[in-house]
Amino acid sequence: MNETQYAEEFYFEPFIRGNDGRVEELVRQDIREGMSAADVVSRRLIATMEIVGRKFQNAEIFVPEMMIAARSMSTVLAKIKDQISGESSEGQGLVCIGTVKGDLHDIGKNLVITMLEGHGFRVIDLGVSASADKFVKAVQDENPDIVAMSALLTTTMSEMVVVLNALGKEGLRDRVKVIIGGAPVTQAYAAQIGADGYAADAPGAVNLCRTIMRPAL
Repeated sequence: MNETQYAEEFYFEPFIRGNDGRVEELVRQDIREGMSAADVVSRRLIATMEIVGRKFQNAEIFVPEMMIAARSMSTVLAKIKDQISGESSEGQGLVCIGTVKGDLHDIGKNLVITMLEGHGFRVIDLGVSASADKFVKAVQDENPDIVAMSALLTTTMSEMVVVLNALGKEGLRDRVKVIIGGAPVTQAYAAQIGADGYAADAPGAVNLCRTIMRPAL
């Protein structure tokens, strides 16, 4: 069986059930059998999260299962981080993410963070109601590859324009890719305000970030 079939048969159910112990047991078993920690992450954990994302987008599973799977991913990664530390991180991008000023929603943002980290990205969480100045400072201080903004209210969508304008004013816009998302946000809006990309959900955000980083891989 191929990698995807293996991940779906053995890892998928423990992931969506939140059975972290079973996932960790499978990981340890693969490592004992000679697979490197990095390969376990890419060929088992990330492969499983890709299955989770695909099934979510096909309405085969729903938000609760996806959130449980993302938490399981985060928990297991934390337990094996010592084994993967020191291994090459080439190609892993840095994402600064926040909910824009005036918007206090964070469930979707937090899910995106967990899934990005599960796919090997480093993520800096700017929190909720993040001002344009906070996004600007993050780009200046952290030099991320990607800035991700979310808005769950139509009344706060305009703050995305404020952030983009602030990045331009400080001469930072060309240094970073800016992606946006959230319930009222659309691809058309992203094009209208000059964002570099749009994602409708957490799996889509991961795929978008991976596409952005692909030329650097």
